[in-house]
Amino acid sequence: MKLAAWVALALLVADQASKLWVRTQMFPGESFEVLGRYFQIFFIENNGMAFGLEWGGRFGKLMLTSFRLVAVVGLGYYFRRMIQSGQTSQAGTLALALIWSGACGNIIDSLFYGPLFGYETFMHGRVVDMLYFPLYQGFLPSWLPIWGGEYWVFFRPVFNLADAAISVGVGMSMLFYNRLFVTLPVEEQPLS
Repeated sequence: MKLAAWVALALLVADQASKLWVRTQMFPGESFEVLGRYFQIFFIENNGMAFGLEWGGRFGKLMLTSFRLVAVVGLGYYFRRMIQSGQTSQAGTLALALIWSGACGNIIDSLFYGPLFGYETFMHGRVVDMLYFPLYQGFLPSWLPIWGGEYWVFFRPVFNLADAAISVGVGMSMLFYNRLFVTLPVEEQPLS
C-alpha cells in the first residue's frame, strides 16, 4: 500500500504542477518546442472525454464528471481490496496506482479548474492537455488505399501526465496480467 500511495501522490503532484504551470503561463493554442518539432508543449483544454469527444452540452459534462467521480471512488476501493488481499504483485500495485492517480488528476481539473480560473462552474472545468509528439507530419503516398494523398500527423493526440499514467497502467495490466495479478482460489477470496 505504501508503494501505491507514494506513486499515486508523486504522479498527482507532478500532473497538477505541470497543468497549473501551463494554464497560468500559456494561452490556449500556444506552443513551444522542447525537442525540436518532435516534442512540443502545446496548450489545449479538453472539455470532454478522450480525444475531445463531447456529448450532451452542460448536462452531459455534469454527467461525465459525476461518472468519473463515482468511478474513481469505486476503483480506489476495488484496488485497495486487491492490494490488501495480496492479489497483486509489486508491479501490479504500481499499475493500479498509475491508473487511479491519473484518473484523479483529470477529475481535479473537471471539478475545480472552472471556478478556480473563472471560466465555468464547479464540475464543468476543462482538462488541461499539453504533451504533443508529432513524430511524422506529411502527405501519405497516393498509392495507399483510403488515405492516400492525405496530410497525416503521427502522433496527433495532445495529452497530459495523467493520461500517460492511465495508458501505461492499463497497458501494463493488459500485457502482463498473469504476472501482475494473482487469482486466489475461491476458498481464499475475501468475503464481501
